Amino acid sequence: MHFELKSLHRDAIPAALEKAHRYRLLNEPEQAESICEDVLRLEPDNQSALASLILALTDRFGSERPVPPRKVRELLPRLSGEYERAYYAGIIAEREGISWMRSGQPRSGEAAYVCFRDAMKQYEKAEKLAPPANNDAQLRWNSCVRMIMNHPDVAPTEEIATRLHVGD
Repeated sequence: MHFELKSLHRDAIPAALEKAHRYRLLNEPEQAESICEDVLRLEPDNQSALASLILALTDRFGSERPVPPRKVRELLPRLSGEYERAYYAGIIAEREGISWMRSGQPRSGEAAYVCFRDAMKQYEKAEKLAPPANNDAQLRWNSCVRMIMNHPDVAPTEEIATRLHVGD
């Protein structure tokens, strides 16, 4: 079946993005994703819609209908600032790590650890690029550290630890 999508009015974009935010808060990421895609059809470079879309897609990590992290990472180059690209790359990696941690799959602790370490590197990059008085990257970095410290199963194998130079 083929349907023709209906277009938003440009002046409705701010209200639509607010609805996308609300749908995320209601744990309805598919609805938020759809709204963001509608906005991006009209304004392909709308940074708020891109950021909300990235967050909505990562909300689906570990769900019954997960989105592959690779698909979300493909959106990063569309973000206009270096800070935003590093920060959202960190969020993608962190949320992938949380998804692994909660999955209960064999070796999921190792996979989660690798994701958290990747997120921490991205947050360190974002921290250097952040505007004054913006500590978002530090807060997220601390969250990753606590995930590793508070969950003994979130740890590298010796091979991964050697490759990542853990302890440096």
